Amino acid sequence: MNINQLKYVLETAASSSMREASSKLYVSQPALSASIHELEEELGILIFERTNKGISLTDAGREFLSYAKNAVGQYEVLEQRYLSKDSDKERFSVSTQHYNFAIKAFTDVIMEIKPDKYIFYVHETKTKEVLEDVKNMKSEVGIVSFSGSNEVLIKKLLRDYQLEFTPIMKRDTYVYVWKDHPIAGINEVSIEEMKDYPCISFDQSNDSNFYITEEAMADRNFDKMIRTDDRATTMELIAELNGYSIGSGMLSEADAILQGLTAVKLKEEDPLTIGYITRKGSTLSAYGRKYLDELMKYKEF
Repeated sequence: MNINQLKYVLETAASSSMREASSKLYVSQPALSASIHELEEELGILIFERTNKGISLTDAGREFLSYAKNAVGQYEVLEQRYLSKDSDKERFSVSTQHYNFAIKAFTDVIMEIKPDKYIFYVHETKTKEVLEDVKNMKSEVGIVSFSGSNEVLIKKLLRDYQLEFTPIMKRDTYVYVWKDHPIAGINEVSIEEMKDYPCISFDQSNDSNFYITEEAMADRNFDKMIRTDDRATTMELIAELNGYSIGSGMLSEADAILQGLTAVKLKEEDPLTIGYITRKGSTLSAYGRKYLDELMKYKEF
């Protein structure tokens, strides 16, 4: 077993076919298939089920995938830190759901410390990937949230991943609509009053069989629902279809002016608890400690 084989498995699992995976990996399809088959022989398990309709992970493959992600993630951290041509530069990484205060805190760290040479990362991504990034040391700090509908699942994952969650704020539930939407400007609206408009949801689906949303009302059955995994597409759908999404109501001035969004409070309550996560027992860098200091400026508890 080698690191390339693990990367091959990860890319294949993320693709719809061996052909697609081989194209992304710049290897021939027979070479990719042979390498994965050799790994399966060595491990004594079947990672992928192969049919004339394509490939899919087996139960054993899904379990192996979680370990492979961990191994590859840690290898890449070591590779970037010690083997990269930029190994002499300062490094710091944050993974976050879509929260403007998390980005503002990140920029404040850079402006405060003013390092001479650095490579910093902001990974704005899905909930499960934020958790995995911190677990696998891809990021020192992650920003996540949970509502009443997924609190139990998120807390279970935090325990499983050996992560600590520190709450920063709790936010009421709002709908985001385009500035010209018929409900724009009113004080409150109910889900029932929004039934004629499509709800646009940021899709958090992944291969681990979990569905983890960063939005409130995740367990509600909406009459009209569109799922998208691209935020720019979400904005376009909201504008073109008079749609709406559900969130914390924290709109920056840039959101309001450049994207044309406005927030209206929902009568139904499913508040979001927003906070940061770190690995249990981890020692943060100077940048990590400073970042937490900046985050705590937003603390409301």
